[in-house]
Amino acid sequence: MTVVFERTPGLTERKTHYCPGCTHGIIHRLVGEVLVELGVLGQTIGVAPVGCSVLAYDYFNCDMHEAAHGRAPAVATGIKRVLPDNVVFTYQGDGDLASIGTSEIVHVAHRGEKITTIFVNNAIYGMTGGQMAPTTLIGQRTTTSPTGRDAATTGFPLKMSEMLAQVPGAVFVERVSVHNPVYVRKAKRAIKRAFEVQLAGQGFGIVEVLSSCPTNWGLDPNQALKWLEENMIPYYPLGNLRDPKKEG
Repeated sequence: MTVVFERTPGLTERKTHYCPGCTHGIIHRLVGEVLVELGVLGQTIGVAPVGCSVLAYDYFNCDMHEAAHGRAPAVATGIKRVLPDNVVFTYQGDGDLASIGTSEIVHVAHRGEKITTIFVNNAIYGMTGGQMAPTTLIGQRTTTSPTGRDAATTGFPLKMSEMLAQVPGAVFVERVSVHNPVYVRKAKRAIKRAFEVQLAGQGFGIVEVLSSCPTNWGLDPNQALKWLEENMIPYYPLGNLRDPKKEG
C-alpha cells in the first residue's frame, strides 16, 4: 500500500489540546517537517512560551525548554551561546512576543542572535479568555474591547515584522499565513528558509504566521479562516521583508 500522508517524525504522538479549527497544529507540523527535512531534528532545542502553545513541549519531537512569559528569546539566547552547534528556535504567540516579551524580541534582533523565532499572530489573547492583544485590529471586538478596538484609547496594532525588519541583526523576516493549502506551502518554505539562515550562521530570523482563533473570535473554523483572509491580511500584508539572498 502506498502511504500518501503520515505523521512527521518531527512531532510526537501526543493528542492535541488546541480548540477545533485552531491552526497551531498546522504550524507545528510545518516546523516538524522542516526540522526533519533539514536533518537537524536530533540537534534542535525549542523554547516554549506562555499562552495557547505553552504545551508545545509535548508536541515537538526534539529537546524543549519552557520559558517564563515573554522570555523565550532570552532563554534561547542562553541555550544557543552555550550550545552554538545546536539549532535553537522559539515558538511564541502574539500575547507572549508582542506584549510582555516585546523588549526581549527587539534586543535579540539587535544582537543578531543566531536563533529562529516562529511568531504566531491570531490578533487576540487565546489562552486567557479572548482579551485584546497588541495585534488586535482596529474595530475588532474582544472581551476587553467589547465595542471594538479604538485607536484613540488603545493605539494601533503592532506590526512586529515591519518593526524588526528595520533591525540590522534581523536578517530574515517574513510574514505568512496558513488559511488555505496554497499559503500553507508558502509558509513552509519561509520556515525552512529561516532555519537555513540559522544553520548558515547569518543572524536572527523570524517568521510571523497569521493564525485563526475560532473560539475567541466567536466563529466556526471556516468562517475564521475567511475572517483572517479578509481582515488580517489587508493590515498584515504577507511577504518577505528581509532575506540575505536578496541583500547579499
